[in-house]
Amino acid sequence: MRTFSSYGPVNPKLHYYAPRKELLDFGYGQLVGNSYEEGGHYITVWGSRQTGKSWALREILFRLKKDEKFLVLKINLENLKQTKDVSIILQNISESIGSGLNKTVPVIDTPEQFQNIFSNKVLDRPLVLILDEFDSLNEDAISAIVGTFRNIYTIRQDQSDRPTDKKDYLLHAVALIGVRSVLGVESAKGSPFNVQRSMQIPNLTFDEVETMFRWHEQESGQRVDQEVIDTLFYETQGQPGLTCWFGELLTEGWGQFRVTPEMQMDMALFQRAYRAGLYRLPNNNILNIISKVKITPYKEIVLRMLGTREKVRFAYDKTDLNFLYTNGVIDIEETDDNNQKELHAKFASPFVQKRLFNFLTNELFDIGDELYEPFEDIESAINETRIDIRQMMKFYQKYLIKNSHWILKRAPRRSDLRIFEAVFHFNVYMYLSRFIRRYGGEVYPEFPTGNGQIDLILKYGKKIYGVELKSYVDKSEYRKALKQSAAYGQQLGLKEISLIFFIEIIDADNRKKFENDFNDPDTGVKVMPFFVETRSLNDC
Repeated sequence: MRTFSSYGPVNPKLHYYAPRKELLDFGYGQLVGNSYEEGGHYITVWGSRQTGKSWALREILFRLKKDEKFLVLKINLENLKQTKDVSIILQNISESIGSGLNKTVPVIDTPEQFQNIFSNKVLDRPLVLILDEFDSLNEDAISAIVGTFRNIYTIRQDQSDRPTDKKDYLLHAVALIGVRSVLGVESAKGSPFNVQRSMQIPNLTFDEVETMFRWHEQESGQRVDQEVIDTLFYETQGQPGLTCWFGELLTEGWGQFRVTPEMQMDMALFQRAYRAGLYRLPNNNILNIISKVKITPYKEIVLRMLGTREKVRFAYDKTDLNFLYTNGVIDIEETDDNNQKELHAKFASPFVQKRLFNFLTNELFDIGDELYEPFEDIESAINETRIDIRQMMKFYQKYLIKNSHWILKRAPRRSDLRIFEAVFHFNVYMYLSRFIRRYGGEVYPEFPTGNGQIDLILKYGKKIYGVELKSYVDKSEYRKALKQSAAYGQQLGLKEISLIFFIEIIDADNRKKFENDFNDPDTGVKVMPFFVETRSLNDC
């Protein structure tokens, strides 16, 4: 019986997989070319990590090897990512070509000598060359290699009156595999490889994800609820590595917890696996994403996106956003603003967003035990049967003012030196979590849009409480937020919901006016606003 596999290329004989026939046909067609005599294309194959780039090109490789007209070779370059000397890199690749084709190649010291390896004096048939992990090489090596390929491509085009196997150089097609498309967006020198076509490896579709899990259901006999598949796709957005990782957890288990075929794959099992994946278990894909977000300027972009004031506009030529996009941190959404199409950045998936939120929360804050004064009467906020969010937020405001000198001392700041709004989101989440966990409750962050909007779900005493976090902008946005919160409360099946606004300062009169409960006539949900002041805290 097959299993799910989330690390390394999938083996179709051993693992569940999506055939992706249309994608593989496209890649095969690019390398073979429209006409054998005209030659194939020089392409880049890119996508974020664990999307199946290596698997896809390996499948195409096997298909190409069946055609005796071609020499076909795939070389992995990961072992050269720490090598700085370009001549050593060129020599290593040349030796791999010689070994892979069972041919003797000369010693290589320069790009000119490297180019000669692809001449008709060395090769006896057209070569399709696939270089995996290509963008792990240093910039000078990338520039030298793609410059060589461009020169060969140009010469072959100048000899278009000859058949492909009669040209001076027999490099029929090239595929360069990496997390970015080698378009020069990160290169100060720019990329000379402007003859390439791009082949992006997308996430799995919903149908592909469902097919794999139904395949498992049929083979194993483990019943799979439709809601599990729907939720899994929503949380991962079909990212292959994460999808198959959850497939492993849901079919095999983790730690001391084992899953057997007799156990139904229902939402109870999914929630247990999801919590383990969110809080307890390491995942190479997520660890790689976190490593990218740790450093400037990428952390600042993520902090902006986790705020709620405005969306971050996306453009391919913005190097920082392109880096986050090609490394699987963010995705792109198209919106219609005032009848004009706009591109905005959103997080790659709800699961990625939650893992980043948890990481940044724990990195920025280590909240101590003194959440309130030792002899404070907290029964107005929490007792054995219920919690009062508004009262709890009053304790939070006092806590924040008292401890801001150390809580926010190292908080990241915007270019105007004000603290990022998302920092307060992290802090209130951490505070509420520590507060009600003392009494057996739990707090979960939710991100319904993939952008900055954040909701907190509190579970305590067999009841669910909803909290929306917003930035106060103006009266119009305030009224809109009340309606949105009421609709969200109705979605959760709640009769009331709390709405927390962050504002630089609010006087007593406006607090009295704007903190009144709002009873929405359309949904019947009561919205309870509360304002948290932040202006004085920016001076910390």
